[in-house]
Amino acid sequence: MRKTARRTNGESSNGRKIPRRQKDLRRFDLVEQANEIERIFQQAVDHELSIHKRLGNPVAAWRDGKVVIIPPEEIVLSSES
Repeated sequence: MRKTARRTNGESSNGRKIPRRQKDLRRFDLVEQANEIERIFQQAVDHELSIHKRLGNPVAAWRDGKVVIIPPEEIVLSSES
């Protein structure tokens, strides 16, 4: 048996009206906000790296096409440089 799409004319199967979705009028221009987004991401990465460094945990990173383990004493935060 094949399922087919059924037109409901704005009503559900039990006869109740289904509200139409309203279009979101807010628009985001990610190009204009790119610098702010990058700054926030870098801040989040620095925060997490500082936690690893304080707790003495190594971090895995991707360098030259390979996964390398960075010991906590070699973790460099962008705020330190």
